[in-house]
Amino acid sequence: MGQGWQDRIEYGFLRALEAGLGGLSARKADRAGAMLGGLIRRPLGIRRDVVVANLRRAFPEASEAWIEETTISAYRHLGREVTAMLRLSSLDPEAVRDLTVISDRCWTAVEDAFSEGRGVIFATGHYGNWEMAAAAVSARGHPITAIVKGMRNQLVDRRISDARRALGVETTGLGEAPRRVPRALAAGHAVGIVADQDARRSGVFVPFFGIPASTHRGPALFALRTGAPLMASIARRLPDGRYLVDARRIDASRTDDFEADILRVTGELASALEREIRIDPTQYFWFHKRWKTSPFEEPPSRLTGITST
Repeated sequence: MGQGWQDRIEYGFLRALEAGLGGLSARKADRAGAMLGGLIRRPLGIRRDVVVANLRRAFPEASEAWIEETTISAYRHLGREVTAMLRLSSLDPEAVRDLTVISDRCWTAVEDAFSEGRGVIFATGHYGNWEMAAAAVSARGHPITAIVKGMRNQLVDRRISDARRALGVETTGLGEAPRRVPRALAAGHAVGIVADQDARRSGVFVPFFGIPASTHRGPALFALRTGAPLMASIARRLPDGRYLVDARRIDASRTDDFEADILRVTGELASALEREIRIDPTQYFWFHKRWKTSPFEEPPSRLTGITST
């Protein structure tokens, strides 16, 4: 089968899923998503060993029963959020505002950051629903550009980009980011960056659950170079199906040691994400090998994972 046919089949499957889920109520879509997550876990068993290994490393004091229960819940959450993301294309800004909860404290801090006139960088991780976090900012009147990694299937990639654009979320690829991000910030817009995957040797090593993790320096680099306010942000699913969107400012002031500044700011972002994950570990994307790259030849010792603010 040629690659073109494979791409078309994948694209057709995506559109069929969108159509099918779009006809369901939110509750039924959630149930379908949880069932999908259960199938991914068992019998398919996709990445189950990675999830269990990551949870054991992050929570070494946890019992095997807790690890198993959290693993099951993480797969169900994955399935629910996959269906939620597929349904995003049918939402308008008003629906997004109804689905998201932002405290007065949080939104005041966000508006104060925008008032400085240098745009705002929202750094997040694969926690809760990061697509909803970006949509929530756009739905409240602030254009946002998200840095994304392009997909192999161009048909699917364009469809997902179109769905994001319908919600006011523009996208830029990794290669274009150094040029487009400063322009977006200079225009007073928001920039969204999901930066919690293993960055290999190009990243900086900061503690994440007490273990050195290679972490992308992009959020810190853009904030330090442009002077744009930097916010650690998340969108956590609530029991009623809505999302709590939260954002807290990270100190990204410069000193005379730029590399030390990168390390400090990146560490603060990792610590902020860790604190959120500890509130509900089932909502984190444990499916990627977060500690794949190690700075040590021997197994890394645990470090202090949470920094004070």
